[in-house]
Formats: sequence, structure tokens, C-alpha cells
Amino acid sequence: MNNSKTRAYAELTAGVEQLPDGPQVGAMFDFDGTIIAGYSATPLLRMQMKRGELTREQLLRTVGAMARFGLGNSSFSTLMMASVQYLEGIEESDYEALGETLFEKALAKLIYPEARALIEAHQRKGHTVAIISSALPYQVLPAARSLGIEHVHCSRLRVVDGVFTGEVEPPVCFGEGKLAAARKLARKHGVHLRQSCFYSDSDDDLILLEKVGHPRPVNPNRGLGRIARERDWPVQRFTSRGRPRASEWMRSLLATGAIFSSAASALPIWALTGSKRQGQNFSSSLFADVASALIGLRLNVRGEENLWQQRPAVFVFNHQSKADLIIIARLLRRNFTGVARKHAGGLPLFEKAMDLSGVLLIDLEQPRETVAALRELGERIVNEGISVAIAPEGTRSTSKQPGEFRKGAFQVAMAAGVPIVPIVIHNAMDVSPKGDFIYHPATVEVDVLPPVATSGWTRASMAQEIAAIRGSFEKTLGL
Repeated sequence: MNNSKTRAYAELTAGVEQLPDGPQVGAMFDFDGTIIAGYSATPLLRMQMKRGELTREQLLRTVGAMARFGLGNSSFSTLMMASVQYLEGIEESDYEALGETLFEKALAKLIYPEARALIEAHQRKGHTVAIISSALPYQVLPAARSLGIEHVHCSRLRVVDGVFTGEVEPPVCFGEGKLAAARKLARKHGVHLRQSCFYSDSDDDLILLEKVGHPRPVNPNRGLGRIARERDWPVQRFTSRGRPRASEWMRSLLATGAIFSSAASALPIWALTGSKRQGQNFSSSLFADVASALIGLRLNVRGEENLWQQRPAVFVFNHQSKADLIIIARLLRRNFTGVARKHAGGLPLFEKAMDLSGVLLIDLEQPRETVAALRELGERIVNEGISVAIAPEGTRSTSKQPGEFRKGAFQVAMAAGVPIVPIVIHNAMDVSPKGDFIYHPATVEVDVLPPVATSGWTRASMAQEIAAIRGSFEKTLGL
């Protein structure tokens, strides 16, 4: 099952597939400009300003140091020292927490799907995958965990008794420092550099690119692009992330607005037929098709027959993206209702559109309201014969690893006596990762697993049954 999700990137990963299997092959990745679009220092500086840890004057000095480095008028070590001196006296634990926020709010949406596909291709081959970056661990480590990368070598700050001293721990992971990190990785894990790949966007990394057997320029700057042409190195350019074009903004706005126009379309159907359900069926199908066309969403579905084998049913899916709403509507088409989280304050127009479309909004902060809503869902399954689609994680993930599954969806299925049908979505983050307003064109791989009967479940066995279903998601995702 693991190879199914690579079809959309088969051409990109073809070179990886030709490499030998085994941990002796290293797959080393730069971070900024290679795994993510742009530079992680920029949103970090913004967060430091917001937290009051960097004054406007200090920000200007830092930006000036970055400019001097970019022009070749200072070393990277000088840039690092200028950038971190203001952290003196701050506890490192604060920045570890800041790193998690930085990733969730800013960096997760910048990860190139192409980079993720390459990383996963190397992981499937059993290669030793590592990030070797001049950035700080607070910028890199959360992304590495999300991508399942165990080995991270980066620049580090000096910490005494858990507090930053305002100094850099030598050597910085830049130039010779990156080569030293690669050699350390090789010694410790039996990696052969001449069999290995290094992916980078900058000629600053030339010293390491020259030492590996498979140099891989990615989104190369002018200097590296020239060197790659001279040496006939294969160049890969990722275009799925970065500054959105006006057309992408327009498509995303229209796709977002499609939920309102589609919901309104249910009214005349309801009026003409006298059936609210027919109106909702028309509305959900129209929304799925219009939104998909606007954003360029394509689906590659395996096990499609399982969508119709037993209905009504409770369909559970892993939640990676706001595009999941479109994907589920595309798959289920008719005679189903969804569940969405009601947020504090709410958006009355959005909530009205959800209601017209048959989606039930639940405030997870109100346990009694949640229990009552789930009871209502069970009754509608029995009385109306409709199916239900629920994301048991309750919120979107920033990685392919499913979060904890809550019991609600499974309790509804057991109470109504209907099966659970797992819908495994592989790469909806390619379309719109958490925190990103823009929808990106992509092909999403989906596996619909066979229905799981709940007739023999008991309260005592429920935790074990849920764990087994969550395990089937992990297995299908190749985790």
C-alpha cells in the first residue's frame, strides 16, 4: 500500500528508486529553500518582535547583518552572533515551545510536497535520512518530527543552566561545518558519502555537494544553478509553495465561497421537491465538483466500492487539511451528513451554510452539547438512513501521523448498529496544509478500507477496537 501514494510524484522520485536499499545510503537535506519555501528566520523574527524579545532597533541591526552576509561582506558566524546576542538570559525551554508554535503557525504550510515525497521515498528505501542546516533547532526540529526524520544537525546556541548566554556554540553548521556534520553522521551510522545524496538550494553548500556521490541542487540560487549546469548535476525545481500568484488567490477565494452558493442552491430543490434531503444531496455534490474544478483537485481512489458496500455507515477519515471537506463530499456524494467543529464566536453566515448543507456543528468545549449532538446523529442514522462522516482526531494535523482518535464517531456507529468505514487520505496537505488559506492544485491519494462491523462491540472492548482502526490508518499510510 505504501507505494500507492507516490504515484503523483513518480517522476520526481525515480532517481531515488534506482539507489540501493539500506542505511549505508545517506539522504541529507538542507532546510531553508529546500524542504521549506523561503527562510524560517523571517517568521521567527516576527514572532520575536511580537513577544517583545526583539526591539525595532535590534530587528534593524539583525536585518542589516543579514544583508551584509547576503552581499558577501561578512561571515555566517558573524551573522549568527549578531542575530542571537539579544537572547541572553532567556530560558531555552521558552524557545523550544516557541519552535512548536513557529512550525504550526508558519512553517508547516511552507513544506514543499515535493520535498516530502523525496524524503518518504528515501525512507521507504531504508536510507539514513537527515537534515543538515545552518538554522537553529527551534526552527528545524518540529519540522523534522513531522516528516519522521530522526537525524538533525544544525547550528546551536550556548546554554548554561537552561539559559541562553547570547553566544553561538561553535562550530556553526555552515560550509565546513555542514561537511563535518555529514562526516559525523557517516561515522555514527555507517553512511557512505559516495553513495549518498545531498539536497540543497545554495552554492554555500558546495563543499558538501562535492563530497557526496549524488549532489542534488533544489531550487538552486544563481551560483549553484551555474555550477550545476557546468557539472551536469540534475536540478529539481519545486513550484508548489512560495508567494501565491493572483490567480491562486482568486481560485482559493472562489472555492471558499462555493460553500455558500452551493448551500443556497439547496433551497429551490427543496422547494420544488419538498425534500430537504434531495436539496442537500444536490448542494453537497455541486460544492464538491465546483470546488474541485476551481482548485485543480484530482483524486486517485482505491477501494471505491467500499463507499457503497454498506450504507448507512459512519465514515471516519484522518484530518490533514481544510480540503478534506471537499474530498469527503466528492467521495460520499449523497445521503450523508458531516460533523464540523463550532468555534468560539462563530461565523453566522458559515454556520448557516453548514446547516443548509446538513452539516452538524458541535462545540467540543461543551461536553453536554457534544453528547446530545452525537445522540442526535445516531437517531438520524436509524430514522433517516443517512450516513455520517467524522474526523475522529477532532482537529487538523500538521503531519501524516494521525492524532488520537476520540470515541464519539465510534459510539455513534455502535449505538446505531452500523459499520465504520475508514477513509485514509494520504496527502491532502499538498492541497492546503494547516494554516494556509491558499488551495494548491494536486492529486490526492485516497484508500477506502472495507467496512468494520460494530455489532459485536462492547463498551469494554471499544478502546481496543478504536486502536485497531487507528492502526489500519497508520499501516495504510506506511507509518
